Amino acid sequence: MVERTPIFNAICQIVLFIGLLTVLLPFVIVIVAATHDIRAVNTVPMSMVPGSELFTNLHEAWVRADLGRKLLNSFLFAGTVAAGKVLLSSMAAFAIVYFRFPGRMLMFWLIFITLMLPLEVRIVPTYAVAANALAPFQAILNITGITWLIQTVSGLQVKLEWGLLNSYTGLILPLVATATGTFLYRQFYLTVPDELAEAAKMDGSGPVRFFVDILFPLSKPNMIALFTIMFVWSWNQYLWPMLITTDPNFGIAVTQLKHLIPSEFGLPDWNVAMAGTLIIMAPPLIVVILMQRWFVRGLISTEK
Repeated sequence: MVERTPIFNAICQIVLFIGLLTVLLPFVIVIVAATHDIRAVNTVPMSMVPGSELFTNLHEAWVRADLGRKLLNSFLFAGTVAAGKVLLSSMAAFAIVYFRFPGRMLMFWLIFITLMLPLEVRIVPTYAVAANALAPFQAILNITGITWLIQTVSGLQVKLEWGLLNSYTGLILPLVATATGTFLYRQFYLTVPDELAEAAKMDGSGPVRFFVDILFPLSKPNMIALFTIMFVWSWNQYLWPMLITTDPNFGIAVTQLKHLIPSEFGLPDWNVAMAGTLIIMAPPLIVVILMQRWFVRGLISTEK
């Protein structure tokens, strides 16, 4: 046990305060810069006294980056990815924990190993699959000779194609699987007493009913914590949405920041760029604030 003394408490408070200032300083600079006009924001050093141009800059950023449509796309993208991760990981962990089949632990460790392969590492093969999701099946038909057989018998050439580029499906589907969520749900399911599953079985409850009526409600804190983490993660995705969507209609808010970057020619309007940054980072911040109580409970709670 760590002995709590006035000196130790004071040191901890000082360290925490320094950490708080370090974290908040960039946000303060962004907020202050968004309130200045173009002349004040390019003054060196920039004045840390807030200006009066906040709403003007917010309107300019909103119009220039077309944030109305892009924010809706971001909510659809981040919300669907987060919900899909929660649902898929809960079902995968349920199958690993409650179904006794050969190789289930091998399957779990194969899923867990994918944590070493973030999206940036597998971006090229993922893009290739998204360009034609049926390409692996086409390769199987070609290797097994089925394509040649069908063409010889009927004269028809089998060519399977399903492109996911510039679509919500291609934007969302490759990001739905999550090893982190599967691991969190597995750890939670292992804390559920075995007597609960046995009692449900004696009452005539099948696996689906046991999962929906008992496990899913019990995992509500974990579900909200995972949803919050994955929503923020999905909202901040930049590389994959920019790569998969060349059509502006499917763009998301984060990728629109490039339209607010000041031009290399002329006086850079960093005030508009910072105002757009405020708009884009507000939704995940609001989600974290609203979900904070459940988020903390889902991460640190040990009694289910």
